[in-house]
Amino acid sequence: MKKTDRMKAPRLWLVIAKSYRALSLLAEQSIANTGLCLTDFAALEALLHKGPLTISEVQDKVHLASGSMTAAVDRLEKLGLVVRKSSPCDRRARVVHLTAEGKLLAISCFERHAKDLEALMSALSQKEKEQLYASLKKLGLLAAEQLNHREVTANRTREQVRKMIMITD
Repeated sequence: MKKTDRMKAPRLWLVIAKSYRALSLLAEQSIANTGLCLTDFAALEALLHKGPLTISEVQDKVHLASGSMTAAVDRLEKLGLVVRKSSPCDRRARVVHLTAEGKLLAISCFERHAKDLEALMSALSQKEKEQLYASLKKLGLLAAEQLNHREVTANRTREQVRKMIMITD
């Protein structure tokens, strides 16, 4: 690309998408090298950094389906890495806690994964990392805002259609 050419949005989006795919694959390989599957790693990492959580709270942190999260906690419990305890606030809820062994494994796996990511990101200077972080955050917040606006608009349209149908019935 010539320096005089203006960076067009479709080209920038393509570079972001391809970079994200490659970075995701490398991150997933890093996690696989810890001996854990992605779901189990994500659950352990959430519990390590956020403390004891209900299954639904873990699910919210790692963005997994309910069944997948329950299966992950079941696997981790069988391995002796987590335990479920009754919630002191809600008798219906169960809180997932790391065991001592689970905490040691989570720390070890997370540190290894963090080192892999640091090595990958070492291609960028600290200033470039900060600029990229700020730019991607700004873009992501704008996209989230537009998605929210579109959802609100779509909901209003659906409500208007429902009202019209009720009037004609």
